[in-house]
Amino acid sequence: MKSWPPMRPDSLLGQLRAPAYLRWEAAAGKLWMVALVLGPIADKHAVWTRWLPITVVSAPVYLYLHTMIYRGPYRHLPWYAAGMVAVGLVVWPYNGVALGYVVSACMCLAYLPTVRQWLVAVAVLAVPVALVSMRMHVSPWIMLLVLFASLMSGAGHFLRMSNLRKESQLRLSQDEVRRLATLAERERIGRDLHDLLGHTLSLVTLKSELARKLALIDPSRAQREMEEVERVARHALGEVRAAVTGMRRSDIAAELVSARLMLEASGLVFEAEWPEGVELPAALEAPLALVLREAITNIHRHARARSASVRFRFEPETFQMYISDNGCGGLAAHGNGVSGMRERVRALGGSLHIDSPVRKGTTLKVTVPLSTQVAAAENLPMLQTITTGKVA
Repeated sequence: MKSWPPMRPDSLLGQLRAPAYLRWEAAAGKLWMVALVLGPIADKHAVWTRWLPITVVSAPVYLYLHTMIYRGPYRHLPWYAAGMVAVGLVVWPYNGVALGYVVSACMCLAYLPTVRQWLVAVAVLAVPVALVSMRMHVSPWIMLLVLFASLMSGAGHFLRMSNLRKESQLRLSQDEVRRLATLAERERIGRDLHDLLGHTLSLVTLKSELARKLALIDPSRAQREMEEVERVARHALGEVRAAVTGMRRSDIAAELVSARLMLEASGLVFEAEWPEGVELPAALEAPLALVLREAITNIHRHARARSASVRFRFEPETFQMYISDNGCGGLAAHGNGVSGMRERVRALGGSLHIDSPVRKGTTLKVTVPLSTQVAAAENLPMLQTITTGKVA
């Protein structure tokens, strides 16, 4: 079911990709309206026939304007706030709590892009408020207190919006980096395949045509040409397989960069660093990189953590990798990709230990013996089967 009014792409929520806490803030901005009824009821001198009808009429108007602050065109935000002030000034003489309409409008004006625009808008709207307060003989000190409270609350809104905009720009820049990296990789793959296969396929075509023409005239030479075609084709197949293996191969340093982009874009603090000058055998590093990727994906999707870290420990005969988070814990021994990680580590002759107490985070300890490099190379077909889900 679609919400109403519909959210515009150029709205406040639309521009910031609708973060959940901004939605909750929009909902919390309406809770104070309960005081519109409780305030006059608590006043023994208030006559309900005087304040209740106009309050009931004003409430849906305010709700619509407040909702449009978040879901309507962002460029119209000052006009929605001005409408909220106008509603408050009309109802204020009948219901003193309706001054909250004005305070809410001043807070929403803090969503404007700059401090200068926000303060100028508040100053402009303060003029009619001051005139009405003078007509109602409200103490200037009370109005100054209301203005101070509005500015302090608005300052909190403005700082929060500034952080949200920076996070949104960071996500956009990260998406653009990924898009450009993907485009560059596609172009590189296209060039490599063209270089690998262009000349070879042309040669196969020429020799096949020659063998077809010689099939009736000189069958023995045609047979030799077809044998040459077979040799060239097998050589090309080997080159393509080698190229594809290089494209599929992962490394831990690249996975750490990807993990940082994913987790920090989600608001997590991530600490990890691959030591410079350290290299693992390719037969070990590729499956360990996949284990790291699966663990980081689990943290992103399920851990509900605030921070995560990856640490490495090198010893003469073993390599250890610790992947930790401070999330909800309770990770089961099976499920969430754990079985796949365990199989990859086991194929390398290593072990995977999980420490995941409930509500105390999770730590995965991967230990792989470096002396099993030869065994790992022999198990590489099995690792490829685990990775791709297919038997060669």
